[in-house]
Amino acid sequence: MFENLQDRLGSILNGLTGRGALSEADVSAALREVRRALLEADVALEVVRAFTDKVREKAVGAAVLKSIKPGQMVVKIVHDELVEMLGTEGVSVDLNAAAPVVIMMVGLQGSGKTTTTGKIAKRLTDREKKKVLMASLDTRRPAAQEQLRQLGVQTGIDTLPVIAGQSPTDIASRAVQAAKLGGHDVVILDTAGRTHIDEPLMIEMAEIKSRAKPHEILLVADSLTGQDAVNLARNFDERVGITGLVLTRMDGDGRGGAALSMRAVTGKPIKLIGVGEKMTELDEFHPRRIADRILGMGDIVSLVEKAAENIDAEKARAMAEKMAKGKFDLNDLAEQIKQMQAMGGMGGIMGMMPGMAGMKDKISAAGLDDKVFKRQLAIISSMTKAERANPDMLKHSRKKRIAAGSGTDASDINKLLKMHRQMADMMKAMGGKKGGGMMKQMMGGLASKMGLGGMGGGMGMPDLSKMDPKQLEALAKQAEAAGIKPGGLPGLGGGGLPGLGGPKLPGLGGGGFPGLPGLPKKK
Repeated sequence: MFENLQDRLGSILNGLTGRGALSEADVSAALREVRRALLEADVALEVVRAFTDKVREKAVGAAVLKSIKPGQMVVKIVHDELVEMLGTEGVSVDLNAAAPVVIMMVGLQGSGKTTTTGKIAKRLTDREKKKVLMASLDTRRPAAQEQLRQLGVQTGIDTLPVIAGQSPTDIASRAVQAAKLGGHDVVILDTAGRTHIDEPLMIEMAEIKSRAKPHEILLVADSLTGQDAVNLARNFDERVGITGLVLTRMDGDGRGGAALSMRAVTGKPIKLIGVGEKMTELDEFHPRRIADRILGMGDIVSLVEKAAENIDAEKARAMAEKMAKGKFDLNDLAEQIKQMQAMGGMGGIMGMMPGMAGMKDKISAAGLDDKVFKRQLAIISSMTKAERANPDMLKHSRKKRIAAGSGTDASDINKLLKMHRQMADMMKAMGGKKGGGMMKQMMGGLASKMGLGGMGGGMGMPDLSKMDPKQLEALAKQAEAAGIKPGGLPGLGGGGLPGLGGPKLPGLGGGGFPGLPGLPKKK
């Protein structure tokens, strides 16, 4: 979503950080470029104006221009203002009210209200352990009520039975009554939309609001609509009064202007963002993390949270034990690829790693996009059990059969085997002899740099999967304070890893990633 803006702002701010001293003219020239980048990203003009004025006011002060690293100070100011513009803290859906808590979903047709209703219901059921009832008030769109019923069947969440001929306000009253009788904690009302804002729509929304008395009114807006989404939010807020925003299609290739403008224009927090089509692909909106991502600083906290959600602890433990013995077969490689895909693929992980956002283009240029990994999974799936466990038995005739079965050719199979061999060599080195192997030394060195020595886990590192988001945020800050800044690990001094005394890991092919042959060096 924010790729273009990220590239533009990254190059502008890199130009500043590379200089020893900054003049007022340098700051003004950079801010002109920042202004242009934000306008191109479809951010509302009034928001851009306010943003650049605030940054200029702070950046032109004597404290910045005379500081040791003025360029970095300007980057920090831009970051802080970006967080301010997006809303300082993440705000979740408020359920602090007498049960059943009524959540009313509003928005235009096609913005994804019904799907988002299902996603929120699933999220509240799985994470908050709430009993949820969904009710469709959309009597205009054909099969709208049936769509919500199907989502209820799919997710195992209760939906209000449809009675033909009832008005939306009557359905709202019946839903609240049914929720009380059924012992539900939350009732979500999926209201009707229009192709554009009109008077009958607003009157209907106001009537439903007075009848159902919702605790939360969430406006669902398509983040690809840009400027129009801002006008929509303003109109709904003035006429109906919204408590928060949900942005859908944040995984699209839009320019992100709506997300940056809506909070500033309405003053209402963005509570959730839809990041995919699956029912689980709904995330909380964290302004600081989004700002980090836009400025190419990565988002380690979200990456760790994603890992904790998607990685099976038992499988991970079993694999770690195998690796410690230096064993790594093609089944293990397939498992690694599947876990990476569950976390958003190569691009998704890269975007969250500090300083790695710029590597995405190089990875694509080297032909290592997510399609390659899908092809590799197809190749592994076409092998027999014995072949997966013992890749050395793959001779010409077997490769021919596997290529035919997976729709690939022998060269693809050879690349996969080379990648597996390099990773297996690396795993042997990491699980090796001296003092628990390289991995333990690496983690120990990193832990001591962060002042986390001896925090359990056998490696001197805390178990990140058992920490809550606040502890993770604190850990990230601790890391930064210890000199682990976005874009690199401390004490590398020439590309080594802390605690390793500088050796390169085997199979990296001159600074690339383990087992990813032919990846160009980062310039």
